[in-house]
Parts: sequence; structure tokens; C-alpha cells
Amino acid sequence: MEVAIDQNSGFCFGVVRAIKAAENELKDKKLLYCLGDIVHNNEEVLRLKNLGMKVINKEEMQQLKNQKVLIRAHGEPPSTYQLAKQNNISMIDATCTVVLNLQNIVRQGYMEIKPQNGQVVIFGKKGHAEVVGLCGQTDDTALVISSLDEIESIDFCKPVRLYAQTTQSLSMFKNLVTLINQKYIELRMENPDFVWYDTICRQVSNRENSLKQFALDHDTIIFVSGEKSSNGMVLYKICQSANKHAHRISSLKELKKEWFDGCKNVGVCGATSTPMWLMNAVADEIKKIYSAHI
Repeated sequence: MEVAIDQNSGFCFGVVRAIKAAENELKDKKLLYCLGDIVHNNEEVLRLKNLGMKVINKEEMQQLKNQKVLIRAHGEPPSTYQLAKQNNISMIDATCTVVLNLQNIVRQGYMEIKPQNGQVVIFGKKGHAEVVGLCGQTDDTALVISSLDEIESIDFCKPVRLYAQTTQSLSMFKNLVTLINQKYIELRMENPDFVWYDTICRQVSNRENSLKQFALDHDTIIFVSGEKSSNGMVLYKICQSANKHAHRISSLKELKKEWFDGCKNVGVCGATSTPMWLMNAVADEIKKIYSAHI
């Protein structure tokens, strides 16, 4: 049996940048605070924890004074930076440049339509760190919708500015735009004040076609991703749509030997938050399982 790793999988440049910043800091010091998981992958978080990283939440950060805290690639709302200033906290800001640009766009859009009592709408996962940071650009007034069914919560009588979390599905976002435009037609509203912005990171969306082909090329797919990874769920669904024998795991212990019965080749792939070292470990474990099974 052959086991292949998708070379297009693994950390995006934003995550690589954040982890390098953490590793560089931990070379010289035994402790580095990180606000939230640096990446939505428990195995990678554990690796960095063993190097001295301590994950904290916002409440714990409020108790810190004169310390150094890393801001992960997902970004943070303005209130976090205000808290850091108040508590004399030095920030290692590893916010992804794509996310940082999106924060600026959202803030500009909010300021533009605020005098008209307009509405900022964000297509994303409620409570996700990136989405929390984006909502913060609107004084937490933005409406977050996570599915096409939620468009009824939009007030179509107001000016609307629509944005997307960077890791959302491009096809779903385009469907959302179409549905909103259809709603305006149903309401017989001429020249509605509706502007949408394609803010999805192409490092995620461009993977859709190649990942689908990778899934088609193998008998069984093992998709490696943290349980909290937003883009992981999006990309895994793409694998499932192409190959019914696709399985999602977050650690080696979740592998099941029956998944490989009758397989001639297995493909291992993952999210933009999945480290390559973990996919390599999964591939090695699959080979061990197969060898012990024959």
C-alpha cells in the first residue's frame, strides 16, 4: 500500500509567521504568553507548550502586568490593544497581513455607513477569533451570519456592507451574494445600497480544486485537522464531496485499521493550520497499521 502526503497542505504563510515569531522568542526565554491557541491544532499547541509557551485567555491577560504577549495570526479587536497599553504589556503582533488588511477594510466600511445607520455583515463562524477581531472594528455592532439560511436576519432597508472571514468557502460566499441580490429583487428595491467585498484568502480557496483532485486520486483520504479549525472543516467537506472514504482526525490515536482494508493507496492531507510534521507522523502510523494488519 502506498501512502502519499498532499504537498499543498500544511501551514499557510500567516501561521508560519506566527509560529516562527513564537519560536524565536522562546529561544532566548523560557516563557512566552500567547493570547489564545496560536493555531487551531492541539498537537502543535502542545509542542510549543513544551518549549515554554503559555496559552492565556482575555481574563488572564487582564491580570498580567509588564509582560510580553503574542497575538496570533487570527488578529484581535482594538480592545485587546487598549488593555495591553493599560497593563504595560509588550505585544508580539503576529496578525496575518491578510487579516490585518481585512480589519482595515471593515473599519473603513463601518465608518462610511455609520452616519446612515448602516449594517456591516460578516460571513463567518460565530465566536471564531478572527471574526471577534473583525466585529471589534465595528464597535461590536456587526451582524455575523454562518449559513445561507440566516440572510433573513439582515435588515435590507439599511445600507449593507458584506465581508467574509478569510477562511470561508468562496463558492458559499458567492452563493450568499446571489441570494442577497435576489432578496432585493423580491422586495422590489431599486438601486439598493449593498456592497460586498471578496475578502477570502486565496491560499485557502485556491486549494479547493487541487484538494478535490487529490481526494479523487486515492482510495482513502485521511484529513488531519484540529477540531476547532474553521478552514479545516471547509477543506474536509471538499474531500468528502470527492471521496466518500474520507476521514477526519486530529491525532494518531484516532486512526482505525478498518479504514485501510482493501486500499491500494492512501492520501494524507490537512488544513492550513495543520503542521507538516503531524501529517508525516500520520503517514508513518498508517504504514505501521497496514504492516501489522497483513
